[in-house]
Amino acid sequence: MIALGVFLHAVGGFAAGSFYIPFKKVRNWSWESYWLVGGVFSWIIMPWLVASLTVPPLLSLAGYVPLQSVLRCYLFGVLWGIGGLTFGLSMRYLGMSLGYAIALGFCAAFGTIIPPVIDGTFSDLVTHQSGLTVLAGVAVCLVGITLCGWAGIAKERELSTVQKQATIREFSFFKGLIVAVFAGVMSSCMALGIAAGKPIAQLAMQHGTRSLWQNSPVFILIFAGGFTTNFLWCLILNLKNRSATDYFAADKALLAANYFFSALAGITWYLQFMFYGMGTTKMGRYDFSSWTVHMAFIIVFSNLWALWFREWKGSSRRTLTIVVLGIAVVFLSTVLVGVGNYLEAIGR
Repeated sequence: MIALGVFLHAVGGFAAGSFYIPFKKVRNWSWESYWLVGGVFSWIIMPWLVASLTVPPLLSLAGYVPLQSVLRCYLFGVLWGIGGLTFGLSMRYLGMSLGYAIALGFCAAFGTIIPPVIDGTFSDLVTHQSGLTVLAGVAVCLVGITLCGWAGIAKERELSTVQKQATIREFSFFKGLIVAVFAGVMSSCMALGIAAGKPIAQLAMQHGTRSLWQNSPVFILIFAGGFTTNFLWCLILNLKNRSATDYFAADKALLAANYFFSALAGITWYLQFMFYGMGTTKMGRYDFSSWTVHMAFIIVFSNLWALWFREWKGSSRRTLTIVVLGIAVVFLSTVLVGVGNYLEAIGR
């Protein structure tokens, strides 16, 4: 069961590490325009579609769902939305490799540790071998992320501005670092939102939903909060930058292509949390560790894509070695978290 959970997180991590690629095909649109179109698909259309297909009594559940859980999920979604918004900016300034590594590193740490602190189960972690193994996995993950960040600093020093902007047009390490750290901390609210939605997930199962899909209705609420934040900010930017015409003023073929690739990015983005929600149901008692596993796989796949797109072109062999080592260490952290969950499952 644990192996299946890790596999599902790997699939979700691949989707998350790949979702930004279709955005690279969008032409003549401002960032806020394609980000919002993608968001409509990832935060509104897909959550409702998947929940409608997997939760038989979806609308009838509304009368039973605790109001407190609804409000908490939505609020954490709003906060997470701020993180998601600034995460998109970190991609602009750092590229896929560093943007994912730094932002998701902080996201993994906060999103993994805070839930057990809030629900009072953190003491169990430090008094059991299985819990200590999971915490060791989190620590190793942070080491791997530090290595990726170190490689980013080395890249900043080695390449000229022209070389860096050849692959990342708006590359700015220190501006991106600030944005990525903030994005990572705020994005960890997703894990808190899922934890707050457990009563809703349990209610869905009581009404016939399979355990694998229990988080589908929870995502509707969290993503509604995230969409609120992103919609307001993108609308402000559309007005400020006079980019609202992006949505309809263009050659029909170009317009269709931009909508297609933005929608593809949004759908791919949603798949990460669909598989994440499925994976958490297979991770045993320490299901909170799913967040670290998920983030780690995203970092691994995003860095592999970054190497494929030659974002590190021109860097020294030493710098490339550091980033590859960082990826390997992050992957090792997922193994440790899996072992910790396995030990808990067999009662050690």
